Formats: sequence, C-alpha cells, structure tokens
Amino acid sequence: MKEQNATYRITDLQVSERPRERLAQLGAQSLSQAELLAILLRVGVPGENAVQVGQRLLSDLGGLAGIHRASYEDVCAQHGIGPAKAAQIKAAIELGRRLAVAAPEERPTVHSPEDAAALVQYEMSALEHEELRVVLLDVRNRVLDVQSIYRGSATSAQVRVGELFKAAIRRNAAAIIVIHNHPSGDPTPSPEDVALTRAIVQAGNLLDVGVLDHLVIGRGRYVSLKERGLGFN
Repeated sequence: MKEQNATYRITDLQVSERPRERLAQLGAQSLSQAELLAILLRVGVPGENAVQVGQRLLSDLGGLAGIHRASYEDVCAQHGIGPAKAAQIKAAIELGRRLAVAAPEERPTVHSPEDAAALVQYEMSALEHEELRVVLLDVRNRVLDVQSIYRGSATSAQVRVGELFKAAIRRNAAAIIVIHNHPSGDPTPSPEDVALTRAIVQAGNLLDVGVLDHLVIGRGRYVSLKERGLGFN
C-alpha cells in the first residue's frame, strides 16, 4: 500500500484528473494556478510531480504576481525549472498581462456576479490573508483593470472607502465591483462587510461611479451582496 503522502507522477493519476485532460474537458478556468503551470512545465522532478513544482514556484515567488515581477534569471534558478521552462512561464504570464491591456473590444465583459468572480476566484480563494480588490469597468462593463487595494491579516483588512475610488477616478471608470476574500473559506458576509458595502455604495453615488456589486470569495464559493440585497438597499 502506498503511503498517504507519497508523490505521484501526473501519469499515475486517472486520465480525468490530469491537468491537460481536465482543461480539455472543463476549460482552463477550472484548473488551479499550480495545474496551469504544470501544463507548461510538462514534467516534474524527482520527489515532485509537475503540479507540486508549480505549487512550490507559486509559494516561493509570491504567486502569479510574484512570478511576473521576478526576473527571468530568478525563475530559471528555481529547482526543476531551467531556461526553457522559465521562458515558457514568463511568456504565458506576459500574454495574460497583454490581454488585460488589450484593445477595448478584446477585454472581458462582466455580465453577472459569476463573470466577476471568475476573474479572481481561483487565486483569491487560495490566499491565507484577507485581500480587497476592485474591478474597474467602462460604460459597457468591459474590464479596464483589476487592482489590489488592501492586503490585511487573516481576519480583517482595514479599509478607507475613499481609497477604493482613486483608481476608478484616475482611469475614468464608469463602475466598479468590489471583491474581497475570507481566508476561513466561508464566504458568508459579516455585518462589517454589509456596513462597508453600504458606505461604498453611498460614496459611489456621490462620485458618480456605479458600484455594481460586492463579492465575498470563499474556498470554491462566493457570495454576491447585491444578489442578497445586503448594503444595496
């Protein structure tokens, strides 16, 4: 019998559980960041499969944003990466960055809370600290940018409402969606979340910036305060 913590090769997994096959069947959005990196890496190293190497890379360099900030040489220096894999990873992240600043007709459009959650859910649901982000939208609800505004402790993030609108005003955004995570994994809005939402909506009315929703991200789930009528009435 194999030990519970034994390292398995990707090929040891059932076909339906392998990252490449899951992407083909369910779409890229269904994979974790580590699994997406595993597809780029293709193979692991002794003692770690490709998914585990991807997870270590995210941990050591500070997530996707950290990999993006890291130099090519720093990525190369990670155990099991090397020049070819580092180039593939940096190229993939750069394509994602260019998509975010693509021509307006190529930008993702938010039609629903599900669309908004899909922009950040897989990353934010794995965070061990609380973080608040703002999605900036144009008049057609196309995404202008997603900005991290606050990074807090595992229990709270102290928020000044005015800070949420600085980027919106600077980018001439027509509307925003506020998103934060609960590191506990339970996305149930707290009374503080509702009070913050009410304050954000009131500030948006004064600044003529629409507040379309406030999402709370949990582990594999999210809650739309707008859908629940919390803070928007």
